[in-house]
Amino acid sequence: MSKIDEVRAAMVQAMKAKDKPRKDALSMLLSALKAKFIDKRADLTEEEENTIILKEIKQAQETLSTAPESKAELIEECKLRIAVYSEFAPKQMSEEEIKEAVNSVIAELGLENPTAKDKGIIMRSLMPKTKGKADGGLVNKIVGEILG
Repeated sequence: MSKIDEVRAAMVQAMKAKDKPRKDALSMLLSALKAKFIDKRADLTEEEENTIILKEIKQAQETLSTAPESKAELIEECKLRIAVYSEFAPKQMSEEEIKEAVNSVIAELGLENPTAKDKGIIMRSLMPKTKGKADGGLVNKIVGEILG
């Protein structure tokens, strides 16, 4: 079942439950997924769907972080959108899982004493393994700590 179908089904449930805020959030997510589907003119892969969902979550987080405190309604809307979108987002890697991935890439590359100079090589090999599964900023921070 594609994410479009899952989101549509959840939206129907929200309409039946007369949960307008949830229905509105799901409608926005469904629109983003459909727009990409129309642009591509083919079914979306699971990775593409996950990328869109994570992008929508990130946009809601950015709006939340820049919203003035006087805009309580906007803040609540963003929090709800993040919560709803997270239901459809892929499971994110924990810091421990990211550290394991970094250490395995270092071992694959045969780097015995990696330094900050090796960061680019490590990141090039690591990012395809963590794409869509971990926040890039967190991955960069952990690699920096390990090479530190």
